[in-house]
Amino acid sequence: MPYPDKVLGEDEEVVRHLHPHWLTVLRPVVLFLLLVGATSFGAALVPAGEQQATWRLVLVAAALVVGAVFVAVPLLRWRTTHYVLTTHRLLHRTGVLARQGRDIGLSRITDVSFRQSLGDRVVNSGTVSIETAGEGGATVFSAIPDSEGVQQLLNQLVEEDADRRAARGGLQYDQYDQYDQYGGQHPTERF
Repeated sequence: MPYPDKVLGEDEEVVRHLHPHWLTVLRPVVLFLLLVGATSFGAALVPAGEQQATWRLVLVAAALVVGAVFVAVPLLRWRTTHYVLTTHRLLHRTGVLARQGRDIGLSRITDVSFRQSLGDRVVNSGTVSIETAGEGGATVFSAIPDSEGVQQLLNQLVEEDADRRAARGGLQYDQYDQYDQYGGQHPTERF
């Protein structure tokens, strides 16, 4: 079962699954093309002789090391960074070898805003800031594709989540909540 399906609750559905904006992989792709061109050109410049094969092999090995560090790692980092909006929470996962993640229950979100520079507006990207109840500061996600649409979708999901909770009979505590309307206490702790 692929991510994020394996971490979803019973009645939870994925609304939107995002990776960072494609521009974050533009630099590694351009570097890859330049690296292939420079390596090919350098291999062609190696003078003929007994050592030609050795020097070409050294050149290709150096290009592979540079490619692994400056091309493969950023591409893997982009591919393994997930922003998942579900009907109950926002999931953020990142990391290639070591993984880290954060889940924010929709009921905890108090404010969602986005910011776009002129360049971000041209490519339809931006930064999304999420304020949550009981947290010290905003959670900021940068290079989000369609940041304005994500901000509006998150606000809509928060409202739908509040309506769903109200329809279930007021205060409900589930696995995605850490705070409630009584100041951060579980309903059984407040008495």
